[in-house]
Amino acid sequence: MTPSLARRVVAEGLGTAFLLAAVVGSGIMAVRLAGGNGALALLCNTLPTGAILTVLILTFAPVSGAHFNPAVSIAATLRGELPAATAVSYVGAQLLGGILGVWASHLMFELPVWQISATARSGPGQWLAEAVATFGLLLTILGCSARTPSAVPYAVGLYITAAYWFTASTSFANPAVTIARSLSDTFAGIAPAGVAAFIGAQLVGMLAAVALGRWLWSK
Repeated sequence: MTPSLARRVVAEGLGTAFLLAAVVGSGIMAVRLAGGNGALALLCNTLPTGAILTVLILTFAPVSGAHFNPAVSIAATLRGELPAATAVSYVGAQLLGGILGVWASHLMFELPVWQISATARSGPGQWLAEAVATFGLLLTILGCSARTPSAVPYAVGLYITAAYWFTASTSFANPAVTIARSLSDTFAGIAPAGVAAFIGAQLVGMLAAVALGRWLWSK
């Protein structure tokens, strides 16, 4: 039996909240423990993010599909797998959940809850990185879903772990994550001025993946 829309929306919001709590919280902890070593701080931020994604997808996929990402929900709608009205509800839950996850991290580390990031992330290289990161993420999901659905949680977690390092932007690849991270002036933050371009690049990457995926894994 398909879970009710309310259950699916709660699953999307809760999963996205935990994802952002892991991204921002591990970033704060990394900076505190890395002693100024940027590479070590990034590694300490990367591993929890990849790990929590795997856990969250395994936990919530049976309820909502475990999107936690507006780009994934929009792609599912474009592919005829998710009604548009449901996608709107998912996206709303993802945005709210992401912000709540960021605020929870601030509270846990005894930082001001309301923050605006001052970390500038902009320029053609960063925008290309976000398009590439999102393109690869969607291809990972589409390819594994077409042939080995049980591998999706592990593939997504591993992909994001790798993309943190091979993309110049450290692979946000998620509009909800991008917006939420603009509200944290910590290691994981992005200044609001860079948000729109990041989201635009992410959507371009998503559309390219949907188009190519339809051809690569045609039924």
